[in-house]
Amino acid sequence: MPTNTPTTELDGRYSSPGATARPWSDASVALETAEIYWVSTIHPDGRPNAAPIIGLWLDGAFHFTTGEEERKALNLRQNPHCAITTGCNRYGEGLDVVIEGEATQVTDQATLTQMVEAYKSKFDWNFAVGDGVLHLVGMEITDKIDLAGQPAVAAFRVTPVKAFGFGRGETFTQTRWTF
Repeated sequence: MPTNTPTTELDGRYSSPGATARPWSDASVALETAEIYWVSTIHPDGRPNAAPIIGLWLDGAFHFTTGEEERKALNLRQNPHCAITTGCNRYGEGLDVVIEGEATQVTDQATLTQMVEAYKSKFDWNFAVGDGVLHLVGMEITDKIDLAGQPAVAAFRVTPVKAFGFGRGETFTQTRWTF
């Protein structure tokens, strides 16, 4: 996971005159507060696949869940290269953020537990940890959850290698962050 501040570079070709690069802190806030993201993966035959998801920005990486047999999970297990995007769908405002990286399946208890707490706080979704995966459970969580029959979902972490920020508004910017 990235533990330091990435290098920052403005691409003046696609930015307003006099623009300055956006700081990584702007992208971090966008990643932390967004509710909808898109994950782009690669089919085994090379075709792209994109799907909307909910997710979490935790400890310098993007985390999300998907069904064990969903196309996203199948694609990532074959080819971990992916992109995560989020932003605003208005032309004259906002900051769009694109992360390029590799997805790894999360199976460790500590990270899965952190994800459970974050999903509950951010989205009011209830998961329980069991056997290296998360299980979506009913709205009432107790200490004694029977996970048998509860849907299992795979958890993934995407650690950024590069990220891009596309700022719009009075000043347009295109910023690249390299980790």
